[in-house]
Amino acid sequence: MNAVMDTPEQYRPLSPEDLAARLAPVAAVAKRVGQDPAGWTVSEVGDGNLNLVFIVEGPQGTVVVKQALPYVRLVGDSWPLPLYRAFFENHALLRQEQRDPGSVPAIYHFDEEQALIVMEYIAPHKILRRKLIDGEQVAGLGEFLGKFCARTAFRGSELSMKSADKKQDVSLFAGNIEIPAITEALVFTDPYHEAEMNHHTDGLEPVVSALRSDARLKAKVQRLLMKFASNTETMVHGDLHSGSIMSTDTQTRVIDPEFVQYGPMGFDIGMLLANFLMAYFSQPAHRGAGELAGYQEWLLSVITETVGAFEDEFKQLWQTERTGMLYPGALFEDQGHHSADACDELLAEIMTDAMGFCGIEMHRRTLSLAHNADFEEIEDKALKAKLEARNLHMGAQLIREAGSFGSINDVLALARKINTEDIL
Repeated sequence: MNAVMDTPEQYRPLSPEDLAARLAPVAAVAKRVGQDPAGWTVSEVGDGNLNLVFIVEGPQGTVVVKQALPYVRLVGDSWPLPLYRAFFENHALLRQEQRDPGSVPAIYHFDEEQALIVMEYIAPHKILRRKLIDGEQVAGLGEFLGKFCARTAFRGSELSMKSADKKQDVSLFAGNIEIPAITEALVFTDPYHEAEMNHHTDGLEPVVSALRSDARLKAKVQRLLMKFASNTETMVHGDLHSGSIMSTDTQTRVIDPEFVQYGPMGFDIGMLLANFLMAYFSQPAHRGAGELAGYQEWLLSVITETVGAFEDEFKQLWQTERTGMLYPGALFEDQGHHSADACDELLAEIMTDAMGFCGIEMHRRTLSLAHNADFEEIEDKALKAKLEARNLHMGAQLIREAGSFGSINDVLALARKINTEDIL
């Protein structure tokens, strides 16, 4: 992976020791934390793959400081990355807040030279993936996520935006080159051959070999990669998984859109659903027999609610905010024609793409770099391989049959069936 390094000479990574002194002159920080940096407490909390993240507490309040590193933290400086990704994350958060108010943390300060964002501290929220591993439920989770995906998809497209504004946005985010390139390699390509940074659990070899020997499946994956790389339908979060969502028992927010780009409408919701399915298949390692079935069914209910809320909200926006150049009223309602069928056909196409993206994400999180904790925290390797095999099998079925599911209920029926099978 060859990234063009554009690190400014003035750039310096923050540390817990120097953060207070360096950010004290920033009015937006001092206003929310306290004027005297001696009264600040700085904690480094970032456990992601790419960035430094700090919680800064003081007498006035608390903020989060996120700074991009000029390399992939998970790998080290042998894999450089440009700092400009913080610029695009800042712009993505501003647009997400505009398109779905209250869904993302507020931005207080952005420093392009230092590649850092100071943003709202979301508390007492917890990373959703951890809540799912711990067996916790979140009220209204599916409704929130479905509406977020629908609102950002619809309002970031030419169904709603003026074409000139949308094209300017596409041009802006097209500069985020290296980050989407990670997705193009690690998600769509590497799982299906013996790439350098791949790794998988011992015992999965027969399933992995079958996937990599299936030319028809790989062709479908590459067709979806072609859509991802070429189709600029809407601004996508680009990395919408259970680790980029924070929740309490009743509230949810979305974070970390640095993989932002313009892409297919089905991408975000497909990636999101994959993470709920992976949580589902991993549960036998995390729950006792008395809790397992109930919690797995709750996870599937979140998928049902997410898809239902997505479709309902998309249809509502179709009726009330279809002000762009696509499917104009002049061609439908103004001539006395209903456009509901056109909306249904578009939604069906979006969900077909989403099922394919979902299956691909299930594969990459098991075979490529950056696996999910849902499986990685399973200490019993034989059990881990058994559950991951189900996950890989489900992913393959979604890719192969993406357009054949009559409804999300058919997808969940397949998940329940595979959950009882021994794939290995």
